[in-house]
Amino acid sequence: MSTFTLDFEKPVKMLENQIQELKLASSGKEFDVSNEIKSLERKTSQLIKEIYSKLSPWEQVQLSRHPNRPHTKDYVQRVFDNFYELHGDRKFADDPALIAGFGMLEGQRVAIVGIEKGRKTKEKLHHNFGMPRPEGYRKALRIMQMASRFSIPIITFIDTPGAYPGIGAEERGQASAIAENIETMFELEVPIVSVVIGEGGSGGALGIAIADKLLMLEYSIYSVISPESCASILWADPKMAETAANSLQLGALKAVDLKIADEIIGEPSGGAHRDYEEIIASVKSTLSKVINELKNRSKEELMSSRYDKYRALGKDSLV
Repeated sequence: MSTFTLDFEKPVKMLENQIQELKLASSGKEFDVSNEIKSLERKTSQLIKEIYSKLSPWEQVQLSRHPNRPHTKDYVQRVFDNFYELHGDRKFADDPALIAGFGMLEGQRVAIVGIEKGRKTKEKLHHNFGMPRPEGYRKALRIMQMASRFSIPIITFIDTPGAYPGIGAEERGQASAIAENIETMFELEVPIVSVVIGEGGSGGALGIAIADKLLMLEYSIYSVISPESCASILWADPKMAETAANSLQLGALKAVDLKIADEIIGEPSGGAHRDYEEIIASVKSTLSKVINELKNRSKEELMSSRYDKYRALGKDSLV
């Protein structure tokens, strides 16, 4: 994995490099620099708290896209046991941007659907940079309908800048595929939990996000449009993305305040990319808790509350 560092992370990186150099210099030597190392570690911890407690909207966008941040594949491999991936929409092709299959969560069979961006260049191209095509959404729908038939709870992972806007995708019915997913997810008779693990962009995210509970990682974002696309529309200049991000209010706290998201999963100090084990454990325990809560509801109660939840969105802002 690369050691990519965002601009606002550089002061922390400099301190961490100093700590590493001191450790290497003192290795096998008689002199003791443990006090100096502890002092630098305290300083680093304090600096991380200061930086991440006052992130600007644009810095939060950058953090949600951090190249080292855990992806859907990381969660699938580490949260679930015996994952078995299924392929194809039975109409056109398989879409590697969207991973779908079945696995076990703490002894409970679950269906798993998630968008994967890829990490290295070859992987990014294979997964189309996390932008699903219509066949991806139809594959997701096939798996979710199968899960509903067999009373298996559904978990979806969201990390996408948006659905793929290419000509081929439009020709194969991109908009109708997303719309069909949204409509059908209201009718599924099993618990549905969605987790925004990085970037939740537009209808590309919404196509697998009609859920009984929508969870967001602390530094993830969820928005009707990406800052770059918003800037292109309003100012005809993608370079105005930072200005757009400041107006979109796309952070997790705002999503909960607007009742779009139901719960925030705290991230390790400095972001999920700094401690995979901690964030994996947090996501796993939260998913297990929420699934167990939802399992106690009847099918009728699940569908009714899901419908009411989305019908109520935006009511408080109406004049």
